[in-house]
Amino acid sequence: MHHMTLTELARGLEAGDFSSRELTTSLLDRIERLDGDINSFVTVTRDQALAAADAADQARAKGESRPLAGLPLAIKDIFCTQGIRTSCGSKMLDNFQAPYNATVVEKLQAAGMISLGKTNMDEFAMGSSNENSFYGPVKNPWDRTAVPGGSSGGSAAAVAAGFAPAALGTDTGGSIRQPAAFCGITGLKPTYGRVSRYGMVAFASSLDQGGPMARSAEDCAHLLGAIAGHDLRDSTSVARVVPDYLAELDAPLDGLKIGLPKEYFGDGLDAEVESAIREAIRAYESLGAKVCEVSLPHTHLAVPAYYVIAPAEASSNLSRYDGVRFGHRCDNPVDLEDLYKRSRAEGFGDEVKRRILIGTHTLSEGFFDAYYRKAQQVRRLIRQDFMDAFEEVDVLMGPAAPTPAFDLGAKKDPVSMYLQDIYTIAINLAGIPGISVPAGFAGKRPIGLQILGQHFAEGQLLNVAHKFQQATDWHRRHPTDQETT
Repeated sequence: MHHMTLTELARGLEAGDFSSRELTTSLLDRIERLDGDINSFVTVTRDQALAAADAADQARAKGESRPLAGLPLAIKDIFCTQGIRTSCGSKMLDNFQAPYNATVVEKLQAAGMISLGKTNMDEFAMGSSNENSFYGPVKNPWDRTAVPGGSSGGSAAAVAAGFAPAALGTDTGGSIRQPAAFCGITGLKPTYGRVSRYGMVAFASSLDQGGPMARSAEDCAHLLGAIAGHDLRDSTSVARVVPDYLAELDAPLDGLKIGLPKEYFGDGLDAEVESAIREAIRAYESLGAKVCEVSLPHTHLAVPAYYVIAPAEASSNLSRYDGVRFGHRCDNPVDLEDLYKRSRAEGFGDEVKRRILIGTHTLSEGFFDAYYRKAQQVRRLIRQDFMDAFEEVDVLMGPAAPTPAFDLGAKKDPVSMYLQDIYTIAINLAGIPGISVPAGFAGKRPIGLQILGQHFAEGQLLNVAHKFQQATDWHRRHPTDQETT
């Protein structure tokens, strides 16, 4: 069962091939047996999961079943879960139990889904490798010497290793799509505002967006339908009808116009990655799509603009972690200033401190106009690049990352790590949706194809991804038993 898709598991439950308790127990036992090495989970909620599975089985026996009822998933440890630790991968929140559920968690519970636990992540979602976690790095199930990507590396690894058929992640600059690419799974970043951010601990509020990670586009369509929608508790949530994402999946691709941004196929792109992406695009041409080259001229400014805006917002958002109301508090402070300084110095890791300092600097008097305001102007130009491109084509395609998963410990300096996000960051700055789907391998390390669409075109993206997955079997590959045991 552990390598079946969410859709297949739903059919199995409906047909009575197995019960929700049997499925949940099987996955929990697998996590207990194998996750010690991969480290994808921070917290496993066995008792709560089994109780929810029993409730789902009872409801199904009474004929009260819903499409996703009784299906397990994992939740990134950035979403608040009532009475369960929500750590954000940080020592700062190691002792924090949220007093309420995030909106997406409420919605999944209402759909009858079962949380197996909370997944590991880069501290406060700051990272591209899942090496910045207080709980230690996550290993890539395909190759234990490689990173799984970040910051949603725990969620991606959990799905790839067969610990959960699906997971929730968050994406601020590529944190769903890049780990999905590195771990050979499907990951969707919805349009900004499509999914409520209430109860999702903030990193950069104008960029963060939660989304589904699963084996297939069809699975992601199921999950997005469950978590999308307006939320009065989130002022950035968009009041827009949620379409039936499953209804659009099988639409033919005849006449689809695909744009290849020339900036995504230049210097720095690994040859094996480019070859796999070109091969995937040829598959689309055989399905009736038309391909042309487009330009996103301000792409080279995306990384510098992002690393001004995101740290600035992080500096503001993380100022609440001061050792007073919740979170880590230093021992025996001599006065209030000592409490603040030592609690923050002890509670935050190096990367978080680095970004807080960068952000505080860019927001300070004398630097605001030169850095933050300028970055926001650049952001507008980047958004306009996408709008102009979508006047010519329906979707854009390119690599999700410039290389396959790199070795654990390989990226020692921050800049080389930041450049890993060069193909994903601009999408968050523009607020448009993007999906990464498995498209081949470099050795035994997966490669991801990134597909981008216009605002609120998730249905079209899922359709385009699904048709590719019907024509190929990359998404059906999984680490061999030897590699995951």
